[in-house]
Amino acid sequence: MAAVADGSASAAAAAAKEVEYQAGVQKLVDLLSKLNPAAKEFVPSSAAAASPPKKALSADAPVFDYHSIGAGNGGAKDSATDASFYIGSPQRRRWNGYINQGRRRANDRARRTEREDSIRRTVYVSELDHTVTEERLADIFATCGQVVDCRICGDPHSVLRFAFIEFSDEEGARTALNLGGTIFGFYPVRVLPSKTAILPVNPKFLPRTEDEKEMVMRTVYCTNIDKMVTQLYVKNFFEGLCGEVSRLRLLGDNVHSTRIAFVEFVHAEGAIMALNCSGMILGTLPVRVSPSKTPVKPRVNRVGSN
Repeated sequence: MAAVADGSASAAAAAAKEVEYQAGVQKLVDLLSKLNPAAKEFVPSSAAAASPPKKALSADAPVFDYHSIGAGNGGAKDSATDASFYIGSPQRRRWNGYINQGRRRANDRARRTEREDSIRRTVYVSELDHTVTEERLADIFATCGQVVDCRICGDPHSVLRFAFIEFSDEEGARTALNLGGTIFGFYPVRVLPSKTAILPVNPKFLPRTEDEKEMVMRTVYCTNIDKMVTQLYVKNFFEGLCGEVSRLRLLGDNVHSTRIAFVEFVHAEGAIMALNCSGMILGTLPVRVSPSKTPVKPRVNRVGSN
């Protein structure tokens, strides 16, 4: 009886395993039946070997060329020939914009540095007598160091004016501060560190040739000229005191109450003598005379259209 019981138990266990196995096979069959045998992922290796090899991650992945994106040796040259980087393309314009922006920033930094250096080398002189000329002021401050530029400014109707003096180095500017309180003309001046740089003369007006440089040596710049006087009156004034005038430009507008003039003499000695005329009455106002930084440009004859 015991042997019969053991046999029946073994048969039941085997039958259970068979049922479980058949169930597993059926599940696998059901799963495989839901797949597409023609999918590219299931192409047999023998069939894939017959097609040319592709440098791709998968059948649908794009082919990447490492050098075409500008990396590696010669990448920049290859990228220039790429269709997406031709001249006039958005990528090319964007790239040129980055380069130009970098250049502008570098130029701005250079100009800012140059301007700050110029300010450190410049002093501000206030309460300056109107009889003091730029040449005289530059000669006085030349004892402190080499003067690069001297510019007198101020209201022509004011007795006192102010000036900016730029030196070739910071030591000259520091030494110039000791001249504060010195009497120039009739008043003691104040000398302080400048907060601004001297505005340069427009380069297109500066002398470019040797002839123009020689013309500048024979030319003076006159301000605070009475609006009622004529160009002939100004010419006769300087010729009677300094010598023959070869060219004269009298300028003015409706905004300023006075006029200015550039007077060119035949000889340089005439321009030197004209500097001594600063403060003399021309018309009804004292004229201010200083060396000119630009030559007298000839007038351009404009041809009217019919």
